[in-house]
Amino acid sequence: MIPAIAFPVLDPVAIALGPIEVRWYALAYIAGILLGWRYVGALASNAALWGGKSPFTRDDVDDFVVWATIGIIVGGRIGYVIFYNLPYYAQNLAEIPMVWRGGMSFHGGFLGVLCVIVAFAWKRKFSPVSLGDAVCAAAPIGLLFGRIANFVNAELVGRATDVPWAVIFPGTDGEPRHPSQIYEALLEGLLLFIIIRIATHQFKALEKPGLVSGIFLAGYGAGRGFVEFFREPDGHIGFLAGGLTMGMILSIPMILVGLGVIFWSRNQNRNTAAQG
Repeated sequence: MIPAIAFPVLDPVAIALGPIEVRWYALAYIAGILLGWRYVGALASNAALWGGKSPFTRDDVDDFVVWATIGIIVGGRIGYVIFYNLPYYAQNLAEIPMVWRGGMSFHGGFLGVLCVIVAFAWKRKFSPVSLGDAVCAAAPIGLLFGRIANFVNAELVGRATDVPWAVIFPGTDGEPRHPSQIYEALLEGLLLFIIIRIATHQFKALEKPGLVSGIFLAGYGAGRGFVEFFREPDGHIGFLAGGLTMGMILSIPMILVGLGVIFWSRNQNRNTAAQG
């Protein structure tokens, strides 16, 4: 028998008051948003990181957090509907707003936040690129909490394996599987946060508009694409052409766009320095 770690007894419901249930997944979203908000506010307050005055104020950040929350939830849900289960929801339109039943897409949430960043920055008349950099610097915090919540919910499980740290998840076929949610938490969350933290605080990346956003896009795409080799594809989608998964297909453009943004940022700043 292949050795495996029994899934810990974890109730997905954190708090239950009669018919009202608060799930760990919801708390993870709340924690990620609140901590991300505080972190972006701290970046906005540290003028030295921007090479002078910050492009936006802490008050701007306080107002933006509501916009960001809407972008995450609406974009994440619409992304899941379009990218992962469009035929089903086309026949069940009334279920699209039922986010409490599960079904959120990071890629959709990212596009949702991108839209509100552009709209908010246009309204406040400052650079959407700089706001995007600050948001991308904080985004791994939310990813860390979100992937841990996926583990608690025993969802988005990994492929069957015989590694010593394999986990037998409830509700599956009983096969030991990669804890791919933890892999994602470590790569997309902790490691990516550390990399961007070093870039912003040691190498002054926020002085180069677009650079942090590019690092985040390429870093997330690479981390997610790598973990897809260990993550079980969604059952109703399975493997696509060439053995790719939907997560891989959605991550490839992020890597390419991220590298392009990094190149654009470095080129723009090089030209500005030459003109100065």
